[in-house]
Amino acid sequence: MPPIQQLSPHVADLIAAGEVVERPASVVKELVENAIDAGSSAIVVELRRGGMSLIRVTDNGCGIPARELPTAFLRHATSKLRHAEDLSSIGTLGFRGEALAAISAVSRVEITSRPHGQNAAVFTLEGGVPGEVEETGAPEGTTIAVRDLFYNTPARLKFMKKDSAETAAVAGLIQHLALSHPNISFKFLKDGMDALHTPGDGRLDSAIYAALGRDFAKTLIPIQGRGGDTAVSGFITQPLQHRGSRSMQVFFVNGRFIKSQLLTAALEEGYRNRLMKGKFPGCVLSVTLPATSVDVNVHPAKTQVKFAKDGEVFDAVYHTVLDALESGGGPAPKPAETLAAPRQDFFQSMDAKTYREQKALSKPESPPARRESRESVVRVSDSAPEFLYQTAARPAPFPKGGAFSSPPSVIPRKPAPTEAAVPTDPLPPERTASPAPPEAGIFQQPAAPKPENPAISPVATVPAPPLPPAIPQAAEEQQAIEPIREPSWRIAGEVLHTYVICESGDGCVYLIDKHAAHERINFNRLLASQEPPMRQTLLQATAVELGREDKALLLENLPLLESLGFACEDFGGGAILVREVPADIDAGDAASTLEELAGALRAKRSPAERREALLHTMACKAAIKGGWTSDVSELRALVEKVQSGEVCFCPHGRPVAVKFTKYQLEKMFKRA
Repeated sequence: MPPIQQLSPHVADLIAAGEVVERPASVVKELVENAIDAGSSAIVVELRRGGMSLIRVTDNGCGIPARELPTAFLRHATSKLRHAEDLSSIGTLGFRGEALAAISAVSRVEITSRPHGQNAAVFTLEGGVPGEVEETGAPEGTTIAVRDLFYNTPARLKFMKKDSAETAAVAGLIQHLALSHPNISFKFLKDGMDALHTPGDGRLDSAIYAALGRDFAKTLIPIQGRGGDTAVSGFITQPLQHRGSRSMQVFFVNGRFIKSQLLTAALEEGYRNRLMKGKFPGCVLSVTLPATSVDVNVHPAKTQVKFAKDGEVFDAVYHTVLDALESGGGPAPKPAETLAAPRQDFFQSMDAKTYREQKALSKPESPPARRESRESVVRVSDSAPEFLYQTAARPAPFPKGGAFSSPPSVIPRKPAPTEAAVPTDPLPPERTASPAPPEAGIFQQPAAPKPENPAISPVATVPAPPLPPAIPQAAEEQQAIEPIREPSWRIAGEVLHTYVICESGDGCVYLIDKHAAHERINFNRLLASQEPPMRQTLLQATAVELGREDKALLLENLPLLESLGFACEDFGGGAILVREVPADIDAGDAASTLEELAGALRAKRSPAERREALLHTMACKAAIKGGWTSDVSELRALVEKVQSGEVCFCPHGRPVAVKFTKYQLEKMFKRA
């Protein structure tokens, strides 16, 4: 074994530089953070050949005095720390005192600086070896030029990527720094071309527009909240504007860009049940908390931090995101007392015994009137005139009175009086020849006019038919009937047995996915229900063959499955015997449902997440499927939920409806 000896300062500097300077983007990060700490209001970053040839950073900050320029490039030299206690409350971006020393060790550096009210000076270094400080002319601020990066470390140079890839890394870094400090104007030049320029007006939305583009900026909704000592502000994307990766998730802690699994998990937890599987939200979130509650000295590049109160930070971000989505990004599942659960026999099948019991409980005391078709003619009695009887049992999908005209008022049908109810006493003589009173005019024919000469009567006087018994409550019943609320939409039809065409009163056309809408309705009902779901006992128990791992998962979670309406037991081998299934699930889907439930349980999640995953599966299985023929009343119930705003997304995050304005349709047909 070779003898132990101390490394030379040059080799030690190269090793230390490897911890800080990984690629050109690392150099830009350290230099720009120093410029921000210097109080700059405008920063210009220039790049050539991806930073391998030249990196130049210019700011208008406080500058460095000429006598301090050589000291700034020494190891562990900094103006931001004085005592060990300062490490517990770091409020600056750079503080370790290693950045300039590490950069100068692997490149050729030239720094020109001029503090306010002093002369400018220039200082050069090559491979960490300092030169002389010379006086020069320059505006107030500091300019650092880094040339020939890794020229003296060929082992590191051969691992550099293409110039385009290194430039993209620097551009992404500048975007993040510009977003974290919207009060600073950033300008990025690559190979002489202007690639980024932020206004520096202090508005975060302006910085987002300039750094991330218009298309991303217009999909954002603002958020702001606080939990304990943690304040959260910024912007998040709308649920439908999801991304294919987490690349558009930008987090800042006290103005420092970081990468945090904790903040990512809190953000995505707020989007639960609103995003499709494999899709991610975008955000620009700033978390502000006391400096003593966060440790930024856990990584050489300072891209990771530790929080003193992880739970408080998580809750602050989660609840702030959730509140913003509930108010502006789509409704969340409503509590149980505000959800009107549909009848079990409305969309789903159920066992005959339970159906008869429910029908017996809901049976009215008096038999309901026989349903008639719209505008059917009904006679009250042999002597009564005819009138139109309306029923609201099943409204027509295409109203005759106009697209959005309200249907005629419902007239209650009165049963024809029986013979025992008709009075047998003849009417008084004075009433046989007099006109009928106004109260009974609608029940009898008008009496014949009385001739002026009683002796001449060419037509015999016909007495009026006997009146039915007076019903004093009829007027009160008619007044108590509430008028039918005029809908602001109408169903124009259904295409492909999957999509409902709905026309709204504002001239827009909606295509509604009936499966997605019904799936969300089922999920909301199951999630809000405080009672166990209704079960149906199978006439013949079904043995479901599963893998041994899936079977073990299901048997371990039998109480959870039972709370969802399944009654299962071990059947030996890899099979499970199913005796009862939820009433919403078709008996033929028991096997496939259990397989999907096993897949949901396989993921290591909390009990609440597991339950929601199971409810996703059950809601999907119980929903009407695309391609099924649906009744008009079913479609009207779905459209009502969508038009009221209660249903916007299916539990997997897919949109329920697509909206076309009149202008968009006319534009498609070249009419606008």
